[in-house]
Formats: sequence, C-alpha cells, structure tokens
Amino acid sequence: MAAHEEFFAGIPKIQYVPDAGPGDVMCFKHYNPTEVLMGRTMEDWLRFSVCYWHSFCGTGADPFGFPTLLQRVWNEGTPMEAAKKRLRAAFEFFTKLGVKFYTFHDRDMSPEGATLEESNKNLDEITDLALQLQTQTGVKVLWVTCNLFAHPRYMNGAATNPDCHVLAYAGAQVKKGLDVAKKLGAENFVFWGGREGFHSILNTDVAAELKHMAGFFKMAARYKEKIGLKCQFLIEPKPKEPCRHQYDYDAMSVIGFLKHHGLERDFKLNIEPNHTTLAGHSYEHDIVVASAFGMLGSVDSNTGSPDLGWDTDQFPMDIRNTTLVMKTIVEQGGLQPGGLNFDAKVRRESTDLEDLFIAHIGAMDAFARGLRNAVHIIEDGLITGMVKERYSSFSHGLGQKVEDGSATLEEMEAFIKENGEPKVTSGKQEKYESIFNHYI
Repeated sequence: MAAHEEFFAGIPKIQYVPDAGPGDVMCFKHYNPTEVLMGRTMEDWLRFSVCYWHSFCGTGADPFGFPTLLQRVWNEGTPMEAAKKRLRAAFEFFTKLGVKFYTFHDRDMSPEGATLEESNKNLDEITDLALQLQTQTGVKVLWVTCNLFAHPRYMNGAATNPDCHVLAYAGAQVKKGLDVAKKLGAENFVFWGGREGFHSILNTDVAAELKHMAGFFKMAARYKEKIGLKCQFLIEPKPKEPCRHQYDYDAMSVIGFLKHHGLERDFKLNIEPNHTTLAGHSYEHDIVVASAFGMLGSVDSNTGSPDLGWDTDQFPMDIRNTTLVMKTIVEQGGLQPGGLNFDAKVRRESTDLEDLFIAHIGAMDAFARGLRNAVHIIEDGLITGMVKERYSSFSHGLGQKVEDGSATLEEMEAFIKENGEPKVTSGKQEKYESIFNHYI
C-alpha cells in the first residue's frame, strides 16, 4: 500500500488514550482492543466492521440535495479506476482505524456492466485486488451481500418479482455473490429484501411472492452447500422504505417466515436497530427477540431519529442503547461469526475527511462503554436476580409443570379452587430503571 497514493494524509493510526480530554476526538478513550472482559478481549466481543457503501461510495446526496462530499478523490476516474482507488482508500482507513472487518454489496465493490458477464468480470478484477489487500493487512470480510434493489429491473422486487425473468437474474447475481464470498473468505452472507414487499395489495399475490422468496432462499442454501462455502446466512429485517410494506417486517416476522418454510437451520438474523425503530419498536427490541429464539447472528450498528420516521443511518452514540445491545450479546455468548457492522453514514453536512474517522471512533467508544456497562450488570447479578425472583413461581409445583409443558387446564382450575384469587405483585419498573441507570 505504501507504493500508492495516501488518501488520509496526516492522519496516523488511531490510538487508545484513556486520559484524553473532551476535545480530543481523534483517539479512543474507551475502546481498548486488548482489554479482557469475562475471559474475552474487547476486540473479540465487539468485532467491529466498516461498511463499504456508506463510507466509501456515499456522496452526501439525498432526495432533496446534490452531493456534498466532493473531496472524495477515490471516486475520480473511470468506473473501474475509481473502484480500485476506492478499495485502496478503504483499506488505508481500516488499517488506520484498527478495524479487522468490512462489509460490502457486490455493486458498490465494482461497477455494474452492460451484461451479467461484464458485471462478473468487473467483480472478479476488483475482488482480486481486495484479496491482495486483505492478505497484506489482515482485514477480513464480515459479510457480503448483493444489491438486488437499486437497478430498475428490481423495481417490483427480486425474489418476489411477478416476472420469473427478473427472479432468474437475481438468482444469477446471488450465485456470483456466493462465489465471491467464498473467494474472499466472508464469514457471513446477508440477504436484505429492499424491494421484497409491495406498495399496493391490489396488484400483489402475497402467497405466491412469499413462496417464491422461500424457494429463492432454498436455492441459495443448496448452492452454498454445493460449493463448500463455510459462512452464516443472515436476513436483515426492515418494515418499510423503499416499499410501503416489506415482508421481512421485523425479527418476529422473519423468524415466523423461516420456521414456516423450514429455513430456520439455514439462516439467522442481521438486526439493524434503525430498522427496528421504524417498525415501532424500541432500539433494542429486535436484538432481544432474535437472541431469545437463538437467531441473533449479527448487528448493523447504527441509530436513527425516531421523530423523523425514516431510515437516517446515523452513527450510534447513545450509551443506554449500546449497553442494552451488548448485555444481550454477552448473555448469548457473543456474536461470532457475526459482528457489529457500522451501517452508518456521516451527515451530508460533515464534509471533512477526518469526520469519517471521528464518527467511527465515537461509535466504537460508545460500544466499548456499553460493553463495560453490560459486563458490570451481568457480573453484579442484581438485575438478573430480580428478574429470576419475579418468575420464581415457575420453578416449582404447577409453575414447573407449565414450564415443562405438562400442565392441563383441569389442573389450573383445581389450583385456583384451592388457592383462590392471586395476589397482585408490583412490576417495580422504576426500580429496574433506577438500578440500570446506576451502571450508565
């Protein structure tokens, strides 16, 4: 990499400086990758990843404004020249930030050609370079995904498109994506159904579309096995935007879909909290639900502005949120082979190159603080003990029979006749909240 242009000149490798002042934003104050908590390093618990599309393909444009990130020199030149510059800039960034993983879509890694063959040729050339850079730096692919939503051919969906010709194109694109995942040693492969939904029920056969989507996933699972690809499949829920309604609405919807079609052993979930809040849930809701079913595979670590009502993909800076996320992750034993991927973009008003570093550093520190808080909560055991006590009636007698599934309605009736009206007990919500705030 030294023989090529330096894209972030003057910015050294980011260091851990725990006693840095409040104005020192180009260093980690909390993220210490080698620090050991509960027998595992902070780096191993967090498994941070930089997303390629926002950080290196983003221009700052939005539906109401032109690009603002005009100083991104890696976007200059022919499409293939820019793709190679962009990749080198990204790996310089990964190295200086000290992150071990990255994620990408096929079509932001390399430009789409006029034909599938040309697109695949472009992807082969750029991923050859990616493999070289991975070998040089030790940075790995957390996950690969295919862009099955941006091209006009996918305006009515990909796997759920009413035209089988379009579905076939999506299948061919995913086949190549899986080949690339194997080539680069990706630890996961994500399916995000950006157009898998509908705007009007009047022109939609819901049953047919869901059946076709399940069949598409089964084809992918079979091809993964055929080529010997050792990675985890993930589905990323989102309730709306760009479609009015998307089939992968939230964690419970996806889990129900997977179980209904016999796919629960082939897939887990990649949860994006900004999507969770779009579904009307709390920030941590889908992470907790997915984990409760043993289906939490990875997290797209971002946040949004619930007052705006759309997907703003901001960097996560709220310590309460990161603490709740990390508490769930630690309690399930970690995210491997998944991780915390920053599916986030600097604001279009944040135009300096250093802002890209500042955003990631701040978010990494926020999750490091959340991890430490979560470990303290778990090790102290106070909240865990209170929750256990709240459900203690299910540890013996009739409650134990309910727990193991052997209770009957007749036994319920007999129990009430013998014991009468139940005593109402306080939920103590404010007590839990006060104790939680102690750790924040």
